[in-house]
Amino acid sequence: MNRNSYGCTDRMKVVGLGEGIDRGELFGSLDSNLKNIERELGVDIIQRGNDLVLKGAKVDEAEKILNEMVDVLSKGEKLDEQKIGYIADLSKQGISYKEENAGERLSRDIICFTHDGKPLSPKTVGQRKYVETIREKDIVFGIGPAGTGKTYIAVAMAVNAFKNREVQKIILARPAVEAGERLGFLPGDLQEKVDPYLRPLYDALYDVLGRESALRLKEKEIIEVVPLAYMRGRTLDNSFIILDEAQNTTPEQMKMFLTRMGFGSKVVVTGDITQIDLPRGKRSGLIEAKNILKDVEEIGFCFLKDVDVVRHQLVKKVISAYEEYYRKNPPKDED
Repeated sequence: MNRNSYGCTDRMKVVGLGEGIDRGELFGSLDSNLKNIERELGVDIIQRGNDLVLKGAKVDEAEKILNEMVDVLSKGEKLDEQKIGYIADLSKQGISYKEENAGERLSRDIICFTHDGKPLSPKTVGQRKYVETIREKDIVFGIGPAGTGKTYIAVAMAVNAFKNREVQKIILARPAVEAGERLGFLPGDLQEKVDPYLRPLYDALYDVLGRESALRLKEKEIIEVVPLAYMRGRTLDNSFIILDEAQNTTPEQMKMFLTRMGFGSKVVVTGDITQIDLPRGKRSGLIEAKNILKDVEEIGFCFLKDVDVVRHQLVKKVISAYEEYYRKNPPKDED
């Protein structure tokens, strides 16, 4: 055995690919899938006939990931960068993608179909638990970093509830917090000023329903996309109500929002407590609600993690790098 540059003993293993496996999909364009595993684990992967020869200190982990990838392809599922990254992230936690039965359960659990017929399903175990909690509870808090699908899944669940006639209205709200920008300098009337803050909600609606259908339902006031302030004084029956970017609410705003809920309604609150844009000295209503309501049995809390990020793999690395930095260097209040 040889020692690598880290002083660890190199080992060797052979992974048999078997018959009927699409090498191009397994290896990726220009062997990109294999190169990513080599880079992440510090191993060498060499193709020899129907086998892959693994060399390095972490060949066991590489073997496990490759076997899981082969298993995914053998079941007729597609491999993409997100799924491979997810398999690798689970492996680092000692969790098997296959044993978790994630692939089959995730692909079977269709939330709804988009306007162009594409099935929408949770892509991670965390997302699946989020979906299940929304189905089971009338008030759900989805808390996690950017890219974990908090808002998109909530919108998809709302559209599905409307199509199934479980609710009569969909209401999407966001606090219009000035994160360094000034509303007064934006052109247009009040609605035009706040629309940029609501754009992510519109984007999710357009993707699921199609732009024309979403705008038609909005004209009929079946769908409302509004700043949080517009919720004051209302009681919302038979509605699916989503509060997005809830980390930027004050405790008073959060209490006001939660008490808008009427009979036959469902509420989903989403937010990322690592990205609070409130003025210094203002408490986050999301953090306070998490502490106050954590023991209310009828309320569900789902905490998504960086392993649930379904954007570009670099997003996951950015989040992890920030978390590690702030763990070692806790932010201090400015003077």
